Amino acid sequence: MLRKTVEFSTPGTRLSVTHRQLVIQRPDLPKATLPIEDLGVVIVDDIRATYTQAVFLELLDAGATVLVTGRDHLPIGMMLPLDGHHVQAERHRAQVQASEPVRKQAWQAIVRAKINQQAAVLARFNQGHKRLSAMARKVRSGDPDNLEAQAAQRYWPLLFGPGFHRDREAEGVNALLNYGYAVLRATVARAIVATGLIPSLGVHHRHRNNPFCLADDLLEPYRPYVDWRVRLLVDSNGATALPRVSERETRAALLSLLNETICVGQRREPLLLALHTSAASLCRALTGGDRALSLPAGLPLQLNSLEGAEPGDD
Repeated sequence: MLRKTVEFSTPGTRLSVTHRQLVIQRPDLPKATLPIEDLGVVIVDDIRATYTQAVFLELLDAGATVLVTGRDHLPIGMMLPLDGHHVQAERHRAQVQASEPVRKQAWQAIVRAKINQQAAVLARFNQGHKRLSAMARKVRSGDPDNLEAQAAQRYWPLLFGPGFHRDREAEGVNALLNYGYAVLRATVARAIVATGLIPSLGVHHRHRNNPFCLADDLLEPYRPYVDWRVRLLVDSNGATALPRVSERETRAALLSLLNETICVGQRREPLLLALHTSAASLCRALTGGDRALSLPAGLPLQLNSLEGAEPGDD
């Protein structure tokens, strides 16, 4: 079942649980409820929001992810269920014992898929993409030539203009990318935990202060979907004013990415489910099974209009 991604942004929202229903109370609005088991990602963008403890207990027990945003509307923290899989300990041991060649081959597949995805985004906007496609074919095990970085240097100026630089602290387009990546990262982390893997033990990312290294690895080939959607948002606004993360419509357009149908591992699935398909294939590769990863290929099959998020958002 495709679970919903919902956002709450009305100031003064109160969340509680009754009979496995998430109860939403907002000033000057009627009380609303949502079945807990229907929720996959819950985003609370309200510094005045209040919760009962049961909200976190029930959502985490159902396998949902809870994202909390800061004053800048960007996700600042998330909660994930710890009991991810019935053979979790066994898979943890296998993951720790995975050989270096297996890890390097997994990273090779991830980088190759990411660069191919970036080429697909550029092709969508009639930009020069052939060089990136050629780079993708040259990625070797472990990407010792750092073609991921070389591709990025060419990709960003072509997508957003010669003066654009990727800066996690900047406003404008960078803030839109940050929001989209943060939401996607949370859903990837949820998928990783659901497979029974250790999210902090990556195949490439290894920062000691990063509890989601493996999620950041698997996130890479999915990032270009956010880039594609941000470019559409920028183009739809014209040159007069950039869309802003503080605008509900902008956040809803980015959240709607999770419902887009994409190709992954020869299957057509909503992006939210495709993340689980990719995570399951990575789990098999790291625990002694089939080393072929199921990774995204191409842009969404139906280029939907920039529509809002699922019912339940404000």
